[in-house]
Amino acid sequence: MFAHALQGVTTQAETRPSAATKPVRWAADAVAMLREGARLRLDYSAQSLWRVDRMIEGLRGEGTPQAAVESTLRGLGAYAGEVIVRQTGAEWWASGGDHWIRTPDGKLWDPIEEARRCFAGDGSLRLLCRDATAGQPWR
Repeated sequence: MFAHALQGVTTQAETRPSAATKPVRWAADAVAMLREGARLRLDYSAQSLWRVDRMIEGLRGEGTPQAAVESTLRGLGAYAGEVIVRQTGAEWWASGGDHWIRTPDGKLWDPIEEARRCFAGDGSLRLLCRDATAGQPWR
């Protein structure tokens, strides 16, 4: 459901650490913004993604235009990706300005797009993490 068939795209893709530079920074910025602005502490745990999903639902419920929260959604998607990376040993990959993660089983996941889907009412970062980490060796 969440895995994207991006096979063949990796020929010119960057791997960690260069591909991780931007998403790691976006995630850290989102964590800092939520800590300061919303007093919400995120600890890079799978459980924290429940709060992130609820926050995104709240933004949607307020009628916030997606364009107004695009950088926030990018940061929260990157945060979810980092949760998966830290728990499974996945790696960030990038190509053409897009960033996704590759779990040790070779599956590719797009947590940034999943954050956008969550905002549209058709996604969940918590469920993405559950699916991406299912059957993975936890670090």
